[in-house]
Amino acid sequence: MNYSKSISVFVFVLIGMVAQAQNRFTNCSAAFLNDKLVVDEYSPTGKCMLDSTAQGKLTVCTAYLDSDKEKCRPVQLIKFKIAIRDANTKTLMMYSDKTYEKIEISEVMKNCRRGDSIVLLTFKDEYALPHNEILVQ
Repeated sequence: MNYSKSISVFVFVLIGMVAQAQNRFTNCSAAFLNDKLVVDEYSPTGKCMLDSTAQGKLTVCTAYLDSDKEKCRPVQLIKFKIAIRDANTKTLMMYSDKTYEKIEISEVMKNCRRGDSIVLLTFKDEYALPHNEILVQ
């Protein structure tokens, strides 16, 4: 058995795993309704809320923040899934088996009550989506 070859393969695999781990959550993303940011402020204290009568297309996109961090615009659509968190029991239930790039928010709201939350799930760990839970008002 060639130990040096085995060690070389192990080192390359280890380096690949470390390099991959370092690239997690490197792209900022956010939820948008009609290309308008859902979160009130793109910061750790930002809140996501929508009225139960909201209308328009819900998307999750990579986001471009202006240097003053006052304006944020969508750049590239990201595929996502939707779950609903029940306000009373905190139970998390998948909205659908479908994967979305955009969806009419009124369709999602049909399955929500005030106090519930719409939870957005991404597929790739390169996308940071810190404001992934939208409270239904």
